[in-house]
Amino acid sequence: MAGLEPLYAWARPAISRPQDALVCGIHWELIRHGYRCLGTGDQPGPDERKSELLPAGWEANKEVYALRYKSTDDAHELLLKAIMVEDSMILNVMDRSSQKVADVTLAVADYINPEHLDDFHRVYKNTEELRTRIASGIIAPLGAPAGKAGKEPESKEDMLWDENPLRLPPRQPMGTRAPPRPSPLSPFAVGGEDLDPLGGRSGGMIVDPLHSGIPLSGIDPSSGIPGRLPPGAVPPGARFDPFSPLGVGRPGPDPDHLPPPGYDDMFM
Repeated sequence: MAGLEPLYAWARPAISRPQDALVCGIHWELIRHGYRCLGTGDQPGPDERKSELLPAGWEANKEVYALRYKSTDDAHELLLKAIMVEDSMILNVMDRSSQKVADVTLAVADYINPEHLDDFHRVYKNTEELRTRIASGIIAPLGAPAGKAGKEPESKEDMLWDENPLRLPPRQPMGTRAPPRPSPLSPFAVGGEDLDPLGGRSGGMIVDPLHSGIPLSGIDPSSGIPGRLPPGAVPPGARFDPFSPLGVGRPGPDPDHLPPPGYDDMFM
């Protein structure tokens, strides 16, 4: 619990009971989550300022500890009351801004070694569990200050398309070329990846006429096909199955217009 050690060394003269050490640990968890202490009691006092330290007189009442906190972004103001009931400490925390209330009950002996109050390295135990209890029982219900919530994972917009073939490539501004994609070595490589997905081969179940092993014609469907598709009709980098033969002035009849074999057979 980095940072708690110097705080505990500073507060050690005021720590005389196990519950004092537990309040010190709870205080540091609130500091870690973006809160600063304003003072003691229910009402604000003169010349209060945010501090990472415990205020003077914080341990005066061994049965009820009352501390006030404010988030670094000023969005939350907490009133913390730690009430001793036999060997347990009941934490009652109210956010004065939203009027939300959170409660957590801690057994002091689960987190403090009373015989080692003079030794920071031995006084606390089950610190990860204490952190979890404070985070799930107080911070989460009342809302973490801005900037203290879990960071969003880094964007993977720059990931190459072949690192995850199921992921749609990012859209590019109209008029830019689609990212280059490797072509199979031959037309017969189509489907090879389906037969051996771990073999690093190219090809799949969807035949892409623009990348099927034939020499590329330089056509980018995202920029449009004159007389057939307007610019932007095909997303950049998308696999495209044209609805008509590519190229202008293609010789020979259009196979799409030929009747099927036996078309005039009335028994078909």
